[in-house]
Amino acid sequence: MNDIFELVSSKKQIILGIDPGTIVLGYGIIEVEKQKITLLSMGVIHLSKYENPLQKLRIIYEKIEGLIENYHPDSCAIEAPFFGKNVQSMLKLGRAQGVAIASALTNEVDVFEYSPKKIKQSITGNGNASKEQVAAMLQQLIKFELQPKFLDATDGLAAAVCHHFQSGSIAGAVAGKVSGWADFINKNPKRLKK
Repeated sequence: MNDIFELVSSKKQIILGIDPGTIVLGYGIIEVEKQKITLLSMGVIHLSKYENPLQKLRIIYEKIEGLIENYHPDSCAIEAPFFGKNVQSMLKLGRAQGVAIASALTNEVDVFEYSPKKIKQSITGNGNASKEQVAAMLQQLIKFELQPKFLDATDGLAAAVCHHFQSGSIAGAVAGKVSGWADFINKNPKRLKK
């Protein structure tokens, strides 16, 4: 176990984040190495010009597959649909999410789902944060220029960063589930430098 901590912390990981939608789908791709987050790509897939809902789903599948082929992500984080008043909108969103998940799974990419509240909480500390607040915090974390047309893209990026924060615990990766640094030290006394 002597070098496991260093191996885990230095392993490069690529995460694809997706904010599903049938009008606009946002995505962000990050690379994490030694806890440093680098933005590889982010963007939106505009689907409003397509009238046929099945054609939209095919395009989502193909575009996600293209991103996977270009960036070879280790994992995919996707925002879960939330229950609103409009059941039809939720069904459409669920289909878009399902097709994106199917594309990732077909290409052997592990998929993780996070609620919108969990993503916002993870990025800003506030589960009710606005899109603009999430985007501003991501700009501080990753250092990139934001254009207003990319707010759906930053939602996808937020899902990727949330996944890193949720699963990127080096202590958790080394010692299984831990509840904090004190628990980590108790489970790994040899890691403590004296």
